[in-house]
Amino acid sequence: MSHSATSTLREAGHNIGPVNVDQVLHDVNILGPLDDHTRKILSKEATVFLAVLHRTFNATRKALLQRRVVRQAELDKGNLLDFLPETKHVRENAAWRGAPPAPGLVDRRTEITGPTDRKMVVNALNADVWTYMADFEDSNAPTWDNMINGQLNLHDAIRKQVDFKQGEKEYKLRTDRVLPTLIARARGWHLEEKHMTVDGEPISASLFDFGLYFFNNAEELVNRGTGPYFYLPKMESHLEARLWNDVFNLAQDYIGMRRGTIRGTVLIETIPAAFEMDEVRDEAIHRSPPKTILLTANQQIIYELRDHSSGLNCGRWDYIFSVIKRFRQNPAFVLPDRSAVTMTVPFMDAYVKLLIRTCHARGVHAMGGMAAQIPIKNDPAANDKAMDSVRADKLREVKAGHDGTWVAHPALASIANEIFNANMPTPNQMHIRREDVSVTAKDLLNMNVPGSVTEAGIRKNLNIGLGYMEGWLRGVGCVPINYLMEDAATAEVSRSQLWQWVKHGVQTEEGVKVDKGYALKLLHEQADELEKGAGKGNKYQVAAKYFAGQVTGEEYAEFLTSLLYNEITNVGEKTPAAKL
Repeated sequence: MSHSATSTLREAGHNIGPVNVDQVLHDVNILGPLDDHTRKILSKEATVFLAVLHRTFNATRKALLQRRVVRQAELDKGNLLDFLPETKHVRENAAWRGAPPAPGLVDRRTEITGPTDRKMVVNALNADVWTYMADFEDSNAPTWDNMINGQLNLHDAIRKQVDFKQGEKEYKLRTDRVLPTLIARARGWHLEEKHMTVDGEPISASLFDFGLYFFNNAEELVNRGTGPYFYLPKMESHLEARLWNDVFNLAQDYIGMRRGTIRGTVLIETIPAAFEMDEVRDEAIHRSPPKTILLTANQQIIYELRDHSSGLNCGRWDYIFSVIKRFRQNPAFVLPDRSAVTMTVPFMDAYVKLLIRTCHARGVHAMGGMAAQIPIKNDPAANDKAMDSVRADKLREVKAGHDGTWVAHPALASIANEIFNANMPTPNQMHIRREDVSVTAKDLLNMNVPGSVTEAGIRKNLNIGLGYMEGWLRGVGCVPINYLMEDAATAEVSRSQLWQWVKHGVQTEEGVKVDKGYALKLLHEQADELEKGAGKGNKYQVAAKYFAGQVTGEEYAEFLTSLLYNEITNVGEKTPAAKL
């Protein structure tokens, strides 16, 4: 197959017809710096493909984002979530299944995740894991250089041309074993890539990330025995999954690839998406007027992607963030210190059990969550304690029925492997159906979480939020803080809790009311302290400026990354894509 500029889509479902390069590239512009590396990835042919994706799907994307706004307005009134009656036929039809596992995705017991810088790519592929999720999203700061170089690094890694030397140290892919299967995570539907415009508007970041990776690598991946595989983040409805499925079908048709070759694992990391897994209806919640119940779908996310589905994943930190964000105006959803919100509290336990049952009923993987710990080299006792917590977490996951788990650091792979190898002798656990599980809407909304709000917890949230934002503003999307690898999700939990505590006038364990003045006082104290301990050129005060607007119970940005994005863009003069 060739990526001809006059390619014709092969299925009647996408009647775009022959692609005329000049016509397609009219009013398509690149606003980021261009060099040989950029042109290798962002070729004229690839840009044509991106423009086709954008013009075909961007209007639908924007309409779906507006649906989120409408739903939020209803939640702000005190309404709740429940399951959609109109999709009853989907959940009650026991016959349908997701796609069988694709090559390289049968056994996923340990997955490592991380950004796409060249060093991380080599280290991740050399780790003793089964798959590597290369992240363009939450552990990546989307500067133009990061996005283009990340695509280039994956392009070279797929072809085993990624070895490099940094100073006196050489980084080479290992040759003594089959390398982990590569899965790319594109940015969420809410984000845009401002360094490329189509018809005067920024291209969807999701389509940009997916499109470049797919167009440049899909055939090569298939030829090497795997395929174009993706993690799909931040979705809030089955309609958003349907949009991804439509994108997948068009992309495969465009290059003449068999439909179903692409696979997508959906991160269930929002509370609305959790209600789109499965249902055991709880009549009690319907006998609690006057609040209206907002109805959402069940099992629909897997159903919409079924020929392309490779399962669901528990995105635990983003899920906590979503619960706080979506119900931030509701005092019944106020949570204690982040450290008290563990995987065993009622609403998190229900979410995990429902995900596993739903996935295994439909024959797809149910992936566990992240172990974010980093080895503590200078304190053996503290390190042993941290690693013991990783073991306990992974044991809980495998016993619950998860088919695999995530780690953030290669040193944790051996622990995850040890636990899963001892307790999962088969490639996965899809045969464990968890028919014993009964999860209701009320269970998913059970905020009975023991604990309190403390000043130490407030300062910890401030440190994490400021520390992550400062790194992000410097182009670093994965920041080690207190021996945990923090990404955007944990920063979002931190600022959302602070907002929630101020909004609802929570009293700390020490007897202090958390109000705007108190929050800002602690914020500036923490920012000053962090700045003193940092080197020249740090961005703690810039981070504090943005963070101050997000912790007072007033303004609330949908995402921190959207709030900060303009600070790291490098938008320059337009280069017409026709000149690439």
